[in-house]
Amino acid sequence: MAATGSLTLEQKLQDAGLELLGNCQKMSGRGPGLLEHSAMLEDFTHEELDTLGEAMLLVRAQPGQVLISEGDQGDWMLLLLSGTVDVTKATSPGEDDPQAQEEFSRLGVATEGAALGEMSMFDRDVRYATCTAIDAVEAAVLSRAAIGQLIRQHPGVGAKLVVKITQLLAQRLRNTSNRLVKMLQKPSS
Repeated sequence: MAATGSLTLEQKLQDAGLELLGNCQKMSGRGPGLLEHSAMLEDFTHEELDTLGEAMLLVRAQPGQVLISEGDQGDWMLLLLSGTVDVTKATSPGEDDPQAQEEFSRLGVATEGAALGEMSMFDRDVRYATCTAIDAVEAAVLSRAAIGQLIRQHPGVGAKLVVKITQLLAQRLRNTSNRLVKMLQKPSS
């Protein structure tokens, strides 16, 4: 994997306390549930899935362990292979009470097949939310550099992956816009 900053991706993952298990060879053998539950992978053949898996690192996290921290830089994303992850966003305390503790809002709970961190992978901006393992988690890590390598070495797989991630981002934007419209339409009290 390519170095990001002065540390390699592997070093950053290990520094975060994640157990590095190698790469995701034979990802198609992880069971039919992964293909059925992952919008990102649903159109991949078993051979394409194995090619993708070879470009991804496999990590394990224990319950309560943070996989992605809000505000951190990141040029990689996660694909949950097993386990459940809590996705939270810090909310600032009100200006009227500077002593108030920072609070967190739950954005959702991610399960097998979910993609996390794809926005920062593409734009290299800071992480929008924190992702914490609720139970034991195994995840595949896909870096921006690995996508570039896939596009060069396996153009069909690389192009399919970029299209699927783009569709995922578009769906998330559509869902967020719909929630915002609903909130704005509620009568104020």
